[in-house]
Amino acid sequence: MTDITGRVALVTGANRGLGAAFVAELLERGAAKVYAAARRPETIATDDPRVVPLALDVTDPKSIAAAAEAAPDVTILVNNAGIAANQSLVTGDLDEVRRELDTNYWGPVLLTRAFAPAIEANGGGAIVTMHSALSWLATGSYSASKAAMWSASNSTRVELAPRGIQVVGVHVGYVDTDMAADVTADKVPPQQVVAEALDAVQAGDAEAIVGDVARHVKSRLHEDVRVLYPQLAR
Repeated sequence: MTDITGRVALVTGANRGLGAAFVAELLERGAAKVYAAARRPETIATDDPRVVPLALDVTDPKSIAAAAEAAPDVTILVNNAGIAANQSLVTGDLDEVRRELDTNYWGPVLLTRAFAPAIEANGGGAIVTMHSALSWLATGSYSASKAAMWSASNSTRVELAPRGIQVVGVHVGYVDTDMAADVTADKVPPQQVVAEALDAVQAGDAEAIVGDVARHVKSRLHEDVRVLYPQLAR
């Protein structure tokens, strides 16, 4: 388990939506400093001296290295930044598929590699990564990127545990943010996602399964794929 009080955190994609909610909740729970990372740090509006805007492009290894150098005191890393290109893996735009994988998979993997040494050196801490209920229920390129990151989190959890670093994967259905603005299905408030994710950090849990949709999908993973995907049974 990881106590948040007095910690130094870094949140990617912190300029809006879930990222902004993570920043606010970390401060509410007593974080001493939060690096609010975004491609355009000038878009992060805050008058709280504990918030430090930080330039970061999660698809650029040089930008990630620069961020790690600028924030050597981090003990909690929140991999929140993500995109949804939603391409077909058979006929879709490959450039968009690669952009999605670069953001949703390689970004968190490279950030984990960059910050794990500092987190360990600073006495241990936690890495929180946003997955999705679609990590388990395939819908194309977005699901593939999130499923890959789910697997990566499972692997890094095992590898980093002896180094005092907790890895928490967060699975949720649609969240009420700009990314799901056109979705008419039920959505989970960002504040609920963030609260349950950080509850998992403080409780020492490996995952946070947020909302009815995510819990329902996970409960069906034991089923035959022809049941999970009815179109295969036709």
